[in-house]
Amino acid sequence: MPTIRRVERMIRVLKHRQPDLTVVCENIHDPHNVSAILRSCDAVGIEQIQLLYTDHEFPKLGKKSSASAKKWIDIRRYQHSEDLRQALKANHFQIYATQLSGHSVSIYDIDWTRPSAIIVGNEHQGVSDDALQIADQSIYIPMLGMVQSLNVSVATAVILYEACRQRLINGQYPNPELTQEKLSSMLERWQEKG
Repeated sequence: MPTIRRVERMIRVLKHRQPDLTVVCENIHDPHNVSAILRSCDAVGIEQIQLLYTDHEFPKLGKKSSASAKKWIDIRRYQHSEDLRQALKANHFQIYATQLSGHSVSIYDIDWTRPSAIIVGNEHQGVSDDALQIADQSIYIPMLGMVQSLNVSVATAVILYEACRQRLINGQYPNPELTQEKLSSMLERWQEKG
């Protein structure tokens, strides 16, 4: 059973959870990258992430590499991009895929205060054509150097902190839509985790 101090911390953290912001990790090879993404997700209050693994095995995420972030974030697994799209659209998410192309929009021109899902692709091919098909818009991170790529976990963190910045300005932290009933339900689950 967690101490009173631990429960108070859980409540503070839960009040900042953003159920309408999520990340989709698509076929990411290195479990350390997925773990780093989980830590960034926890840091900005993401409640749930999606793993889309269509041609790779789901990663094994250890406690050590994720710094226990996986303990505090719900993970949904999908093997088909269309199933993922249907689940996200049922919850009114705009779906963004990271891709450097002539049609991509800067992450600074996106309204991240709306329900948003961010698809990040694997270390070698990026976001697949199948996943691009379910996206409403492709996005890119403006870069000023010779190299036009970032590690997938770093890129995810950059995007998430732009979303966090906009949501802070918009008054979405703490989450004004969080009901006492939802908070109690989440707290009960977290207390079981410790």
